[in-house]
Amino acid sequence: MKKLLLSGGTVINVFTGELEKANVLIYDTHIVGVGDYTAEDADLVEDVTGKLICPGFVDGHIHIESTMLTPAELTRVCLPHGTTAIVADPHEIANVCGKAGINYMLEMSEGLPMTVYIMLPSCVPATPFDESGAVLTADDLRPFYANRRVLGLAEMMNYVGVVAGDPDVMEKITDAHAHRRVVDGHAPLLSGRSLDKYLLAGIRSDHECSSPEEAKERIRKGQWVMIRQGTAARNLTGLLPLFDEPFSHRCLLVTDDKHPADLIADGHIDSIIRAAGKAGKSVITAIQMATIRAAHCFELQNVGAVAPGYKADLLIRDDLETVAVRDVYCAGKKTVENGKILPFAEPVAKDENRKTVLNSFFIDPLTKDDFRISESGSKCRVIRIMPGQLLTDEWITEVDRDRDDGIDVARDILKLAVVERHMHTGHKGIGYINGIGLKKGAIASSVSHDSHNLIVIGTNDADMVVAANRILSMGGGNVVAADGKVIAEMPLPVAGLMTTAPAAEIAEQNRRVRQAVHALGAPETVEPFMNMAFVSLSVIPSLKMTTQGLVDVNTQTRVPLMINDVSR
Repeated sequence: MKKLLLSGGTVINVFTGELEKANVLIYDTHIVGVGDYTAEDADLVEDVTGKLICPGFVDGHIHIESTMLTPAELTRVCLPHGTTAIVADPHEIANVCGKAGINYMLEMSEGLPMTVYIMLPSCVPATPFDESGAVLTADDLRPFYANRRVLGLAEMMNYVGVVAGDPDVMEKITDAHAHRRVVDGHAPLLSGRSLDKYLLAGIRSDHECSSPEEAKERIRKGQWVMIRQGTAARNLTGLLPLFDEPFSHRCLLVTDDKHPADLIADGHIDSIIRAAGKAGKSVITAIQMATIRAAHCFELQNVGAVAPGYKADLLIRDDLETVAVRDVYCAGKKTVENGKILPFAEPVAKDENRKTVLNSFFIDPLTKDDFRISESGSKCRVIRIMPGQLLTDEWITEVDRDRDDGIDVARDILKLAVVERHMHTGHKGIGYINGIGLKKGAIASSVSHDSHNLIVIGTNDADMVVAANRILSMGGGNVVAADGKVIAEMPLPVAGLMTTAPAAEIAEQNRRVRQAVHALGAPETVEPFMNMAFVSLSVIPSLKMTTQGLVDVNTQTRVPLMINDVSR
C-alpha cells in the first residue's frame, strides 16, 4: 500500500469553520496526517495548489427508489457532485417486495465507491389504511442489523402509534436501540406534549419540518433537523434561519425524494449548499451540515472531516461558492477526475431477489366503470395540494355529478383514483383533487407512496383507463395520455419504482413526461408526478387517498368523499 500526498491545497476544517493551508497525507483508506508533510513522506504526490480540500458530502436521508435509478447509476450521478455517502431508506421497495426488496438494495449497493448506508424500513405498511405488498415485523427486520451498513431504523412515520405506545411499533424501536443503532423520525406538525411522548421513544431526527418554529422546537428538545430540498418538498427557503446559531449545529442536509432530471440538471447535496450561499447564508456552515453534522447524527465514526484517522472521502474543489468539484476520492481511491467519474465494477443481486422485484404487478386491466364514483351527497371533499409541500388540505365544495361525474376542469377539480396492485384484491379509492392543473388528458403512475399502488389523475375516465392500463403492460412507470392514446411514458420495471437504464436516458424520459403534462395545462411550477406520488401517503397531513378511500391523517380515520352535513 502506498502513501498519497495532496500537496498545496487549502483544507476546509469542519470542526472550526476555518480554511487552513495544509497538505494531506493518505495511507490506504484513511487520512494519516494534515500539516507540513512533504514529498519525502509519500510515495505519490498530487498537486492541488490553489484548490480546496473538503470532506465528501453525506445525504442523510434519501430514498434511492425516488431517483428511479439503481444504486450504481445513482453513484455515477452523485459522485461528480461530491456526494461520497448516502443514508438510504429502502421502504419504497420494501412496501412492494418485502424482505426481498431490502436484500436487493443491499446487494445492488455493496462495494460501490459511494458508500450506501441503509436504515431499515419502520412502517411496512405505513398505516393500517395502506395495502402494500408486504408486512414487515420486528422479527423480520432483526436479522438485517448484522449488516455493517445498516445504521438503524428509518423514519418512524407512525407517530400516532408511538405516542399511543403501540406494542408492535415500540418493539421495532426497542430492537434498534438494543443493537446500538439510531432511530429516525417523521412527525410533521407534531408539537408540545405529543412531541414529548414521541421523543421519549428515543427518536433522534426529523426531515418533515416546514417552518422555523417547528424546527426550532425539535432542536430545543434534542432532535436533529434534516433540512430537505428535493423535487416536490422544497423546505430550504422556509428553514434558512436554521443556518444561524444556536441551531445550525443540530442540522444536516437531505434530498429525501429527488427525480433524475433534477439531479442531472441541478446537482445533489451541492445544489443545496449553493442555494444556501446564494440566499446569504454561510457556505462553510452548509458544508458542515453536509459532512460532520450528518456523521454525528448517525454516529458514524471517523467520517465527515479532513483530519487524522478519518476516512479519506475527499473532494478537490475549485472554489467555495460554486461548490464546483474537480476530483473525488472515496476511501483514498480517486473515483472522479476532472469532473468525470472513473469506471467501477457493478454489484449483482441474487436471482431470487431480482426475479421478485421484476414481477410486482397483480391487477386486472381496468375499464371506465372502475373509475365511477358510487357515493352520493350534496357536497364533496377535495384533496388540495399545497405548492412546494407534501402537506395537503381539505376543500369542501359542490360538484356536478351529472356532468363528467363531478370533474370540473375550470375549477381544477380532477378525478383521482388509487387502485390496489399487490394482492389482486380489486380495492380502489376514488375521489377528487385540486392543484395539479391538467386541462385535458390523464396521468398515471406506479410510484405512490408508500405502498405504491396504481395512482391515476385525469380530466376524463377514458384517458384515465388508457394511462392506467399502459402502466400495467409496462410493469410499472409513469404515463401521460390524452385523446385516447399514450403521449409520453417512462418505464420503471424494477418493482414499478426504478429502471436499469442509464441515468441520462431516464432523465430524458423524466423530462419528457413532465413536458407532456405541462403541455396538457399543468403549471410549470407543479411537478405533477412527484406531487401525485404523495397524495396517497396517509402519514402526512391532512387529507389523503388510499385504496380504502379518503383518510383524515390528523385523526387517522376514514372519511366519506360525499357529504351532506358540513357543520361536523
